[in-house]
Amino acid sequence: MKIYNTLTRQKEDFVPITPGKAYIYACGPTVYNYIHIGNARPICVFDTLRRYLEYRGYEVTFVQNFTDIDDKLINKAREEGITVPEVAERYIAEYKIDAAGLGVREATIHPRATESIDKIIEVVSNLIEKGHAYERDGSVYFRTRSFPEYGRLSSQSIEDLEAGARIDVSEEKEDALDFVLWKAAKPGEPHWPSPWGEGRPGWHIECTAMIQDNFGPTIDIHCGGQDLIFPHHENEIAQGVCHTGHDYANYWMHNGYITVDNQKMSKSVGNFFTVRDVAEKFGYEPIKFMMLSAHYRSPINYSYDVLEQSRAALDRLYGCRDNIDFVLKNAPDTGSLDAALKEALAGYKARFIEAMDDDLNTAGALAALFDLVTEVNTTLAEAPRKAAAEAAAVLFDEITDVLGILYNRKEQSIDAEIEALIAQRQQARKDKNFALADQIRDELKAQGILLEDTPQGVKWKREG
Repeated sequence: MKIYNTLTRQKEDFVPITPGKAYIYACGPTVYNYIHIGNARPICVFDTLRRYLEYRGYEVTFVQNFTDIDDKLINKAREEGITVPEVAERYIAEYKIDAAGLGVREATIHPRATESIDKIIEVVSNLIEKGHAYERDGSVYFRTRSFPEYGRLSSQSIEDLEAGARIDVSEEKEDALDFVLWKAAKPGEPHWPSPWGEGRPGWHIECTAMIQDNFGPTIDIHCGGQDLIFPHHENEIAQGVCHTGHDYANYWMHNGYITVDNQKMSKSVGNFFTVRDVAEKFGYEPIKFMMLSAHYRSPINYSYDVLEQSRAALDRLYGCRDNIDFVLKNAPDTGSLDAALKEALAGYKARFIEAMDDDLNTAGALAALFDLVTEVNTTLAEAPRKAAAEAAAVLFDEITDVLGILYNRKEQSIDAEIEALIAQRQQARKDKNFALADQIRDELKAQGILLEDTPQGVKWKREG
């Protein structure tokens, strides 16, 4: 598999630190509110990365953090008159509802910043000992110029960064480029004891400490949104390398932005949508499909039209899987798998793997899947054989499981009254009582049951 590495700005063969294993860290949400559709993209994309690596035989350790101490949580707690831990617990629970709705699996480990305070203090203390950090009035800052490679991830030079730097009058930094590792306590804010007095961690140091806690000095892949490249990930690299003396992450993957009706998403513009709000109107799965319909590094334009298209595409996929189920249930168990179909299925699988091996090209993978759908629908309509349906089901389920879609497929059931009506209609057709047969069809349609007469029997589905 090739991965586009933001650090080197080129595609590279994925060679893990430990053969057969993949260690991945994905920056998770700051849990002060519901996640918005921009947050949903990395959540969906990097869940698919994990699924694909597992499909290819890797044992994946996938760590996604919760930032549960931050200015945003403190402000939210003040607004609502509750504690910061109460805010965090509420929105971690809400995140899990949305993630499950999107068909995203739970991380191997979901560490929290507040559970890593001891490690944070250990890392900061080590950075001070090595001369990479210094204390001022209970706060600790990182000496950015002590790390010569600073700016490499974001392709910025120290000179460029210096030109845009500012020093807040409240800060006692040696240099405008320095950033905070530990913040001295302020009245009414959560704080922890440290060698520099009561305080709380800065945002950037939290991820570095959690990576050290769960992996060690170096990980295979670090993931996140494009907006995190600078300063968050740039600062993570500086802290991590200076702390351990080792590379921090071998591959950096960043997903592109989401616009809303071709405008940047912003609360001030009024085009800010939470996943929960969108799901109430369209359901979660069309959101998931939209996230996979473009290459993860490309921008996505969110609109109602795009979600409607995603819903229609999913309906086609569900329809194909229903066709497969119908043939499996009703077709005669005769004959072996046709050699031409066997070869065609192998070709679609190869196309899927080729696309996903090319820097997780989910758009190309979906193209292969829809071509498979056309092949399967045509084959089963012309020659509905059980062997063909069985082979198609295996590949179809394999691909959709890796992509994390069609997770709402349930065994459909109808009650005895509807079964009796379908049987009554069949008898009416045999008796050439077509008026009664049409009447029963209309009754079932009024109940949301759509019928299709096929050579193998009556095929039905629930409307919508």
